[in-house]
Amino acid sequence: MVRNLLIINVVVFILQDNLFDSRQFALYHFGSEYFRPVQLFTHMFMHGNWAHLFSNMFSLFIFGPLLERFWGPQRFLAFYLITGLGASLLYSGVRAYELNQIGSEATQYIESPTPMGFYTYMEEHYPGGFDKRFAIEYQRNPDSEAYIEESKKAVRYVYDRAFNTPLLGASGAVFGILMAFGMLFPNLELFLLFLPIPIKAKYFVLFYGAYELYAGFNRVPGDNVAHFAHLGGMLFAYILVKMWQKNDYQDYY
Repeated sequence: MVRNLLIINVVVFILQDNLFDSRQFALYHFGSEYFRPVQLFTHMFMHGNWAHLFSNMFSLFIFGPLLERFWGPQRFLAFYLITGLGASLLYSGVRAYELNQIGSEATQYIESPTPMGFYTYMEEHYPGGFDKRFAIEYQRNPDSEAYIEESKKAVRYVYDRAFNTPLLGASGAVFGILMAFGMLFPNLELFLLFLPIPIKAKYFVLFYGAYELYAGFNRVPGDNVAHFAHLGGMLFAYILVKMWQKNDYQDYY
């Protein structure tokens, strides 16, 4: 099953921009005109670039086989899909909250436009993507109708861009695999490329989860990593493993 998932992800990545419109399969916000229910599953087989694909598939290749041998291919596939779905649901909920905040700030600016308000909004939600020379000229001419209208147009563009930015990648399912690995083989020692000493799986998962939680709540401008999708995969993995352990234990009675 791990081999089949690796093949599917690589083939889909090669074909996604050549044979079909990726907007049909990446996961968009529920309110977006591009949203389709099937995207809740199809997004986890899409990737943004080769580096994105490699990082996810490498983790699947390293941690997946042992879990597949432990559970069997059918349960492993069910786990992979359920944690990927759970990741997308948690991410979508958090994203809806974030978009509501971005939309409220955009509305406030449009109702009361100021040069400082424009700069603050753009720097927070679109850093590096807007023309700072325009912001400077707007500061020099705060009453210019042309600058005001142009700034409103830019703010609307940033909101629409955020609203229609999709989620894609197998990261949610992969982080679910990491969580399960740490729960089922907690004392297995891992040798990581960036650490000269071995680390037990349970500590590796704990540190990784803590980092994702920190990064999710202290998101820096320009960070396009879906940290809450990673956390969603880990959360659903924890619940699923606990449920299966309980049910498997009860089978002996």
